Amino acid sequence: MSEPVTTAVRPVAAPPALGGLGLFTVLLAASLPLVDFFIINVALPTIGSDLDAGETVLELVVAGYGVAYAVLLVLGGRLGDSFGRRRLFLGGMAAFGLTSLVCGLAPTAWTLVVARVAQGASAAAMLPQVLATIQATTTGARRAKAMSLFGATAGLSMVAGQILGGVLVAADVAGTGWRAVFLVNVPVVVVGLALAVRLVPETRSQRPEPVDGPGTVLLALSLLTLLVPLTEGRAAGWPLWTWLSLAAFPFAVAAFWRVERRADRAGRTPLVPPSLLALVSLRRGLALMLPFAIGFSGFMFVIALALQQGAGLDPVPAGLALAPMAVVHLLVSLAGPRLIRRYGTRVVTAGTVVQGAGILLIVLAAWRDWPHLGFASLLPGMALAGAGQALQLPNLLWIVMSEVPAERAGVGSGVMVTTQQSALALGVATLGTLFLTLVPHLGVRDALVTTLLAQLAGIVLTGLLSLRLPREVG
Repeated sequence: MSEPVTTAVRPVAAPPALGGLGLFTVLLAASLPLVDFFIINVALPTIGSDLDAGETVLELVVAGYGVAYAVLLVLGGRLGDSFGRRRLFLGGMAAFGLTSLVCGLAPTAWTLVVARVAQGASAAAMLPQVLATIQATTTGARRAKAMSLFGATAGLSMVAGQILGGVLVAADVAGTGWRAVFLVNVPVVVVGLALAVRLVPETRSQRPEPVDGPGTVLLALSLLTLLVPLTEGRAAGWPLWTWLSLAAFPFAVAAFWRVERRADRAGRTPLVPPSLLALVSLRRGLALMLPFAIGFSGFMFVIALALQQGAGLDPVPAGLALAPMAVVHLLVSLAGPRLIRRYGTRVVTAGTVVQGAGILLIVLAAWRDWPHLGFASLLPGMALAGAGQALQLPNLLWIVMSEVPAERAGVGSGVMVTTQQSALALGVATLGTLFLTLVPHLGVRDALVTTLLAQLAGIVLTGLLSLRLPREVG
């Protein structure tokens, strides 16, 4: 009698795990693009005088970074899915450090504009890999904690960037002046690369797809036709091309959607799969991200101008006025996963109420104490606004990505971060333009109050939209 034949069963390889220090490394990298979006706000007057740059060129220094960043984010996520997220992460981080060095050494304003565009493109290669790596290497409670830390990092980076910018410009380190706001990135990138080589695992999609060329071009065209005229229009005097560009925006979006839907139905993987937007948590979460991020970035831009140009504060006191928001945001956001598990997505709704109360306190402080507006008078409102933002942003990021499968992590993170970044640029363009337009007619105080009330309307909209979120998060 022959012995039974046995077949060796090959164990299934466990997915790569992201350790604690590896998570710190990717979060360190995630902070860089967001810090750089806001750090330049308080440095613009010094850049203008040093490089003899007019308002239109300074707008390009800001807009060139933001637009390149937003336009290329989804493509960066797709390339990471196909060629390896660790590879794109390392390449994007190295390029971000190099372009930051070029920004810091720029001899002319136009050199700075070009370097900022390249810096934004580098950020677009790096940042989507952070969320995609977290999504592909963590599960359950570890993923919830990692997403909460990502949200805390994002919110803190946006506030801390403005504070750090004021400190660096005022410190004038080794006579570098405004250049320090870019040069500070270089040592951080060197440390990040040294850690990432050892600690960040390689992941990629099991079914990599070729780059969607038509979709990439049409998405870029859609974002450009909206963001460029809105960011450049006021400084340029709203010439004809800005209105033609805005008129072309809905047609570009419609063409993009038709191409993506056709590719999806044909069995190919488009740049932004319509089937991905069928996920309820992702679709409704992105709808909330728009008014939230528009209000957040608009507030940061406007408060920096109002405190410096209207209340006469130097860059350091103007930045430190935001410190309560940063500290409270960090502390409250760490409790996000526990609150979501206990109370569900109504935590986000509660966050809008708390944030709205904080903005109202800031409005009352501006109305009562102007022009003597400083740390003490802003403290209660800033602290409440920071707490409300912390109840929204980290949980919102977790909600958006909660149903995205691991093999589509790069695409999902690219779509989410593109929505966030586009909304940040829109916030500066819309609320910033409203404030600057009102200042000559109403004065700084009344322009600030009016703009904050417009932001409050956006917070109310966010709260209403949050009621449509799924009650539980997967």
